[in-house]
Amino acid sequence: MSYVMVDIESDGPIPGDYSMVSFGAVVVEPGLSRTFYGKLKPISDKWLPEALKVCGLTREETLKFEDPASVMTRFDAWLRETAKDRPLFISDNNGFDWQFINWYFHHFLGKNPFGFSSTNLGSLYKGMAKDTTQNFKHLRKTKHTHNPVDDAVGNAEALLHMRDALGLKMR
Repeated sequence: MSYVMVDIESDGPIPGDYSMVSFGAVVVEPGLSRTFYGKLKPISDKWLPEALKVCGLTREETLKFEDPASVMTRFDAWLRETAKDRPLFISDNNGFDWQFINWYFHHFLGKNPFGFSSTNLGSLYKGMAKDTTQNFKHLRKTKHTHNPVDDAVGNAEALLHMRDALGLKMR
């Protein structure tokens, strides 16, 4: 199995009504060199300026991005090439990131290569620390920039630290 850390940026709170405008993914392994970056043209006329401001994009910029079906097809192919067996989806905020990736895969490809489940990095760390007030973000090395590849890499660094220094068992 391959853990794939994912981060998404959107122009609103939910898929379908709003759009995923970019996402990044990285296979969680030493070196963190196998990454994917997708920039997707909006699928809806609805968007929130404050959501785009978070990731430093304008609506005009996002309208020039690539067709979402093409991006999701390439992401599916990348996952098949890079992930051993079934890829396992993990993210900092899987309640948010998962809903967009799952919706886009099912809407554009009719399937989700991640299956029907995901893992939340923050909850995993809280369980390891045995303290629901703890936060893993101090374990990142790469600065959190809202570029989804940077953010996925930083979160993957934290997961590798949890494995290597804190004894997390991963298959």
